[in-house]
Amino acid sequence: MEDVKWIWEHSDYPNFKYDSSQLNTILSQVSRSTGVLEGIISTLNTNNTNSIQIDAVTNEIIASSEIEGEILNRDSVRSSVHKKFDDTFDYTNDRSTHHTDGLVDILIDSSFNHKPLTEERVHGWHNALFPTGYSGMTKIDVAKYRSEEMSVISGRGLSEKIHYIAPPHDTLVDELNTFFKYINSVEGNPYIKSAIAHLWFVIIHPYDDGNGRLTRAITNYVLSRELGLNHKYFSISSAVMMDKKNYYTSLEKTNKIIDNKEFDFTEWILWHTSMINSAINISLKNIQIVVNKTKFWDRARNLNLNEKQTKVMNKLLDIGEGKFEGGLTNKKYRAIAGTTQLTASRHIKDLVDKGLLREVEGHGGRSTCYDIVWNY
Repeated sequence: MEDVKWIWEHSDYPNFKYDSSQLNTILSQVSRSTGVLEGIISTLNTNNTNSIQIDAVTNEIIASSEIEGEILNRDSVRSSVHKKFDDTFDYTNDRSTHHTDGLVDILIDSSFNHKPLTEERVHGWHNALFPTGYSGMTKIDVAKYRSEEMSVISGRGLSEKIHYIAPPHDTLVDELNTFFKYINSVEGNPYIKSAIAHLWFVIIHPYDDGNGRLTRAITNYVLSRELGLNHKYFSISSAVMMDKKNYYTSLEKTNKIIDNKEFDFTEWILWHTSMINSAINISLKNIQIVVNKTKFWDRARNLNLNEKQTKVMNKLLDIGEGKFEGGLTNKKYRAIAGTTQLTASRHIKDLVDKGLLREVEGHGGRSTCYDIVWNY
């Protein structure tokens, strides 16, 4: 074992070992969170569930790309998502791109299509990631496994550091056949299976580029299929993005024999399952915002707010109760609505008179600020 450096070189690979007793608490927590989420969703109307799903899909696509350093335009992604989920989509205001359309296609197929995972299918996802055949300005092999060795390296020259070396390219067909057999045939706890699938695909690293984004698509696929979900109301990548440093640290430690001499994957599964639980809890908070927003507009529907007032109130509602830092001031109203100081004052007074805004105590005079009156 002295010459073995990477986890795929271990004699027990790919029999991923873990201690079930250490996972009981987090598995109970995530199962409970999933149940709470499903219960709340079942009480909502179709408009709310559609809105929540559109937000979750949008957030997942943006966060998964951001983890890899690609910053997407939210409006473009949202347009691509709306085209798929909203029959009343206004094509005159379409801001989608071919690229964002492809990303949405991947997420929809991975989240809602429970048919077996195959080489052809994952190649299709890879093609949707790189429709031009280029990653940035570099020509890559698209919809086919890499034909060269793969290393994950940071720094240059004397500062160069090798974080990982993937299995040889001539082993990839056998590696992926074993992987697909596991995904399609092996039964087990959905959360544990998704953690192993995530790690395993990263270990194989079968493509020139896009492995991380495909890994997270596969994670979505496993959870959706194993839990029998026909919807998507939470974004795992959003939770991972918030803990990105630990994500890469955990992957690196798990993949190095020197750091994982026991060939034990309990810590990785714990971390991965906690990310799923965090993703669900983030979704629960976002759902509460949607519910509160619906209740608010039900109350304000007949109060004849103008376009600028509506824009400002939606901004406050999207941020959430008491979370608009420093409260709404005349200056902030003007910045959001694009209006004059006098008009802002008149609009704010009208919103207060209608019972939609309240003055926050202790902020009088020039520092007067306001918050939403929620009236649950």
